[in-house]
Amino acid sequence: MFIQVVKSKIHRVKVTGACLDYIGSITIDRDLMDAAGIVEGERVYIVDNNNGERFDTYVIPGERGQGEICLNGAAARKVQPGDIVIIMAYAYLTPDEARDFKPQVIFPDTDTNRLI
Repeated sequence: MFIQVVKSKIHRVKVTGACLDYIGSITIDRDLMDAAGIVEGERVYIVDNNNGERFDTYVIPGERGQGEICLNGAAARKVQPGDIVIIMAYAYLTPDEARDFKPQVIFPDTDTNRLI
């Protein structure tokens, strides 16, 4: 048996863009991806603290050090630039593995989306 647990979390970053005319996904600064242990193409769940929206999509890498958090495609309708979001990725582990597992959680600067 497997259970799903939080693997990675980018806590409270500011949405920098919303691009409706795009295939879909979320663009995340590669520095944030690396720090949180999130990989290109990984499924992530997004919670918008401003409006309560909760949805999932997949990750594409943005430029390093730019603080980009851009929702693309249909997800762009669920956020506004300036909204604060939490981005989470999950993993399937056995209950024994999950007991000792520690997720990678990062707390970037909310104004710049850069690592502190």
